[in-house]
This record gives sequence, structure tokens and C-alpha cells, in this order.
Amino acid sequence: MLHLHAINSVGYAPPAWLAADPAAPEEYAHPMEDFIYHRPVLQKEVLELLKPKQSMLILDATCGGGGHTEAFLQRGADVLALDQDPDAVRHVTERLRHFGRRISVRQANFRYADRIFEELGIHNIGGAMLDLGVSSHQLENAERGFSFIRNGPLDMRMDPGTSPTAATVVNEYSEEQLTRIFRDLGEEPAARRIATLLVKMRKTSPFRETLPLARAIEEMVGRHGRKHPATQVFQALRMEVNDELGALEQGLRALTKRLERGGRIAVITFHSLEDRIVKNFFRDHSKEWLDRPEWPEPRPNPDYDLAIVTSKPVEASEEEQGANPRSRSAKLRVAEKIK
Repeated sequence: MLHLHAINSVGYAPPAWLAADPAAPEEYAHPMEDFIYHRPVLQKEVLELLKPKQSMLILDATCGGGGHTEAFLQRGADVLALDQDPDAVRHVTERLRHFGRRISVRQANFRYADRIFEELGIHNIGGAMLDLGVSSHQLENAERGFSFIRNGPLDMRMDPGTSPTAATVVNEYSEEQLTRIFRDLGEEPAARRIATLLVKMRKTSPFRETLPLARAIEEMVGRHGRKHPATQVFQALRMEVNDELGALEQGLRALTKRLERGGRIAVITFHSLEDRIVKNFFRDHSKEWLDRPEWPEPRPNPDYDLAIVTSKPVEASEEEQGANPRSRSAKLRVAEKIK
């Protein structure tokens, strides 16, 4: 399903470069004040591979807490920062205000980046960054509905201005639809049993809050180890509500199209389905020739425009994994525009 996200300007006057025409980890309970947004993962590796430099325009398409954005700015690059979460947009706008006209922050899902580029008259970008992780702020803020530790409305929308909510999915989707979502997006072994239970329970008491849903799943599945038994179901609901896989496929096409020759796109994933989409996209766009048994000879690949920079995904060092458990599942892939 396609969810249309609002695109709003927030904060700054247009930077100088806009005037010209440029040629699923475990969830831990922490006090809210301990952190506002998650620390950026693989930052050292991202900087080494994207190579930000003076006057280079980088699109940070999922700016979150602004960690990667700030690092790009410190290296001299200008940044167009996007996020569909209005909380993130407000946070980054305030946090990085001192960079002035070198940064512009916009509320938008990166799948609609083309609209922002058209609006601002941007034809090409020197680099693009996608960090597909969910911020700690979102997980820990009960009112956003992502948490199965703190009670809140069953929401899970990255952009509160869109629909549906997780409550809509849980209460209105059929048993078959829920089974498919839990199995395919959450890779939940008990997908059908959980779907059957929820359909039965919602007839007498619809699910409106996160903890009743988490407890119902826990009572049926049981708890084994540190991982909460509702983890994969909540992940699947979040991915469905925000159409995360559809957004990734559309966003990769939009961002790659705008990369200038020699520009690089870096993508950090935290889920095997996301990583597979990125891997396959980079592979399909890095083949110069296509061949099929029924063809008399190979044919030029019309999508050929990338060279793969990372033959295997880059993973966090043991040191980073020890300091930031979220980084354990992170995989970074990078490709370069060649035509």
C-alpha cells in the first residue's frame, strides 16, 4: 500500500547552494532522559566510504537525531536532511542551527525525495545516506506506540500525519493478512497462532494500546531468553504501517537517479529483508550486460549506472558493538554512480 507523506519546510532559510543549479535488535528499558535519539552506527565507516568534502551536497535521507548529518557538515559538506518524523525534524533543526545556511531540514519520507529536489531546483547530489534504523527516541516514547515495555496508543506511525495506525492493522486486517505480515515482515515462527489469537480476542475487546497486545502475545508464546516474545510482531506491524519495504525500493530509485557521476549512496540496514532489497538493487544496477537462455546474445542493461563499492556488507567493529548493542545487526552497503 502507498502512504502519502506530507512534505513541509522546517526551520531554515534556503542554504546558499539552493539558489544555484548544481550540475530490530532487542529493546531495552531506559529512563527517557538518558537519550533523545540513538547514536549513529558505523559513522567512521560511512565517512570513509562517502568521502564528504567542502561544498559537496549530501542528502541525509533519514537524519533521525542528526549524528551522520553533523559529521558530514563537520567535514565541510552541505546537507539536505530529510525525515518523515516531525520530532526528528524539530530536533535536528535546533541541534544543528549553528551551521546556518549549509543545512536545510525538511519533513518528508525519502521515497518522495524527487519532489523535494524539484521544489528546490536540485538536479544532482554528491552523495546520499540512508540509515533505516528506528531511533531510540521513537522506541522509548510511549506516546508513539512502538514500545512493548511502556504502554501507549497502538500507533507506530513514523509520520503521525499518515494512516493507518497499528491499531487499524491489528483490529481490521483479516487473519490471513496478519499471518502474512507476521511471517513475512517479522519472520515470526508462530505467525498463524498469533494471528488467530488476535482475531479471536479483538471480537470482544479491540486492541488500542501496546501493552495489552504485548502481553497477549507473551502469554501465548511464552518468554524464552532476553528477547521479548512480541519483538517480531511489533517489528512486522511497524514495517506494515510505514510501508518500509515499498519506501526503500522507491527511495533507492529516486536517490540513485539524482547522484552525480562519482557520487556514492550508502545504506545501513538492520533487517534481512531490507538488506536483500539493497543488495539486489545494487547488483541489478551494476550489471553492464544482461543474458538469458532464449536470447541469441547478451543485451545492454538499461539500468546499468552503478559500481558496487562494498562487495560484502560492512559490519560494526567489536568495540562499537560493545558500546552500542543496536549496531550488532547493522549492515552497510555502498555503491557509486558511474554514468
